[in-house]
Amino acid sequence: MPDELRRDRLLAALALIAGVALFLAFPFAMRAGAEFFLPLAVAIVLSIALVPALEWMERRGLPSMAAAFLCLVLFLVIANGALAVIVVPAADWFLLLPDRIPKIMENLGPLIDLYSDLQKFVDDTTRLVSGSMVKAQNAAVASPESLLDLFASAAPGVALQMAFVVLLIFFFLAGWTKLRENAISSRGSFTGAMATARVIQNVVSATSAYLTTITLINLLLGLSVGVVVWMLGMESPAMWGGIVALLNFVPYLGPVLAAILLALGGLMSFGDLWTALIPASVQVVFHLVEANLITPAVLGRRLTMNPLLILVSLSYWAWVWGTTGALLAVPLLIIIQTVVAAAGKPDIAGFLFESGTLTRHPREGETAPTEPLSPVRGKI
Repeated sequence: MPDELRRDRLLAALALIAGVALFLAFPFAMRAGAEFFLPLAVAIVLSIALVPALEWMERRGLPSMAAAFLCLVLFLVIANGALAVIVVPAADWFLLLPDRIPKIMENLGPLIDLYSDLQKFVDDTTRLVSGSMVKAQNAAVASPESLLDLFASAAPGVALQMAFVVLLIFFFLAGWTKLRENAISSRGSFTGAMATARVIQNVVSATSAYLTTITLINLLLGLSVGVVVWMLGMESPAMWGGIVALLNFVPYLGPVLAAILLALGGLMSFGDLWTALIPASVQVVFHLVEANLITPAVLGRRLTMNPLLILVSLSYWAWVWGTTGALLAVPLLIIIQTVVAAAGKPDIAGFLFESGTLTRHPREGETAPTEPLSPVRGKI
């Protein structure tokens, strides 16, 4: 093999090794610095989702600072409403669980009779849960009824992170127009400026379109489940609809957890096993319709993602940042995919298995080769 090809393959191998090492070290750095990186990631995702609203206000003559402030207020109002609808009733249900365990056991009686060998396990688990719930009830404090209450009752570190997120969103939106103009105008060529503008627009469009569409779909799903729960006479239908809508942001695992919670709520509310399972069954049916018909039809092929990539992203970010990471998994995947698609994907398989990826730059006076090196000549 010519020296040029050996040098090219050596440099490519070193770059590949460095990239793999960086990839393996990245999640540990994110976990160790979660107090900084997690609020930063949350703020970036939320800010990108709010950019279309910001640009809409700016096109109508509002200054950037005023538009950013209105977008931030809109987000805080929505978050405060979600907190009031979900968290406050959920805390009451949590405190009622020890008193409702006898009803749950009565509803599960037919199943326990079928599986009598599990009776001892169920009794032990019931005593354990009852004891822990009683302790939690005795030590419980008033649940937050607004973002201000949550901010006041949170630990100092959590409160600082929340304030950090709010400030980041405001300053990101306030400086978005100038930041985008500087990123485009600082390119050395017209082609580079156009490519940068295209990447920025694609990231904003894809992320905001996904989050807006999924939010509307999830709200519709939660509203449908809430109406069914209300028709059945179950308490706190708005809370159950909010829980379904929120958990549906987490692909695959969220709907399963929502069905489990609805089954538990039904067992706490109704005296018949089959009636108690109706809310969970309805949620499963609605989710199947939404996931297989509504969402693909609304999002279309442009935002269709590989299910394997979604699972990997979900497990990866949930491992790094827990529940918040699971909620951020798909938006972060969209951002990364958009940037990588614009920058170009490294052909690792081609480098490892195809000699055609090894090309030699022509010397002065030579013409560039028209065909890739053959497997024989490209072999080390």
